[in-house]
Amino acid sequence: MKKVYIYLENGTFLEANSFGAETTVVGEIVFNTSMSGYQEIMSDPSYAGQFVTFTMPEIGNVGVNAQDMESNSAHAKGMIVRKHQEHYSNFRAEDSLSNFLKKYNVMGICDIDTRYLTKMIRSEGAMMMIASTEISDKEELEKHLSTAPRIEDINYIDQVSTKKSYKHTSSTYNKKEGFEYEEAPTVQAKIIAIDFGVKRNILNELVNAGISVEVIPNDFKAEDLIAQYKDKSIDGVFLSNGPGDPLVLKKEQEQIKKLIEAKVPMFGICLGHQLLSISHGYDTFKLKFGHHGGNHPVKNEKSGLIEITAQNHNYNVPDSIREIASVTHTNLFDNTIEGLNYNSSPIFSVQHHPEASPGPKESAYIFSEFLTLIKR
Repeated sequence: MKKVYIYLENGTFLEANSFGAETTVVGEIVFNTSMSGYQEIMSDPSYAGQFVTFTMPEIGNVGVNAQDMESNSAHAKGMIVRKHQEHYSNFRAEDSLSNFLKKYNVMGICDIDTRYLTKMIRSEGAMMMIASTEISDKEELEKHLSTAPRIEDINYIDQVSTKKSYKHTSSTYNKKEGFEYEEAPTVQAKIIAIDFGVKRNILNELVNAGISVEVIPNDFKAEDLIAQYKDKSIDGVFLSNGPGDPLVLKKEQEQIKKLIEAKVPMFGICLGHQLLSISHGYDTFKLKFGHHGGNHPVKNEKSGLIEITAQNHNYNVPDSIREIASVTHTNLFDNTIEGLNYNSSPIFSVQHHPEASPGPKESAYIFSEFLTLIKR
């Protein structure tokens, strides 16, 4: 393996080994506590611009396969693991993780103390870093990092959103070789899904709920969607997950405000949840180190039940939004808001990922709630 040199903005300088693309990359470092699903995480567009530190020590042991992709590419800047397993073993595997990363020009960093990195991020917060297989000098790395744009200065949505509209018809119930599923439900409603970096399994779950889905780019015009809603061509709008700071998405906010004023039924997940808050006049704030993982407890305020959820976000809606919305879900790690029902609009949203590919699945009922809303 080739050596890789790492410099963090707090002055930490580290040396490790590389098992992915050989390059020089700047991004924000975060940690993820998921025990499985590394391919889904790396192909999730929400991780664009970030290095993901995995707290699970052994990564790569089940390889990769086309069926587990959450998008058409790998979007994270890099992955950081304690130990990379080049020799994979799984009946579904089609290739190694290292080949996967090289294919999409993503860095893989291993043989490093991920516990140390995780404690640092937890203590000091998510921060910018640079990793290079080409530059070994600390001062030169520091210079590159100091002049590079920060993640909050970059609009990653324009990079990850689809360029053309398309119909999404597949679901987790489709018959696939080696697997038998029941048929997908009959279509009961039609929606437009606005792609800010949507995961495939979110679209799958919408189809599973009995919803016909057309996916459109982020440069949408609210007037077009309002016209379709008024003539009953569509029943509602879905706002997807996505990467980066929602406050930089000014054009998207302006269009969403028009949809709110027209009382178009809407459902938002993660970035979509945040954009709805901002568009209602309540700006988001950045968490110290964010929520990233597949084992986060969330309280359903309506039922009183605790749901174990998947999370991937650095930003959160403010507590003051209770002035115009009721809180439906609360994060039990830090009591931040995880779900909202807006008081005067047919709109609701959640911060966590109810599609949770590869799991957990305890919040998947939320997609059926969207169907109930738009049918009502």
